[in-house]
Amino acid sequence: MSTQRRQHSSEFKAKVALEAMKGLRPINEIAEQYQIHPVQVQQWKKQLLDSVPSAFARKREKAEQEQEELTAQLYQQIGQLKVELDWMKKKSEQLRLR
Repeated sequence: MSTQRRQHSSEFKAKVALEAMKGLRPINEIAEQYQIHPVQVQQWKKQLLDSVPSAFARKREKAEQEQEELTAQLYQQIGQLKVELDWMKKKSEQLRLR
């Protein structure tokens, strides 16, 4: 007889891990309440602790990437305006010579 493993949503895992992090109740009680193995609660708690620093780093990386994209766009505009200015100077000199 094969039994299918239960799959838990990420919201459920986060809820259980946060409760374990608070430390108000023992892991065994939390596991019993949610009908999961205590080792699973510990794993989710560890996973949560490991992912916390990266949650803040992603925001900084995203902001830096957006800043780099903006800088690249501005340099492109500057280059385009410089080319147009040089072209206008050249044309104005040609018109004065006539």
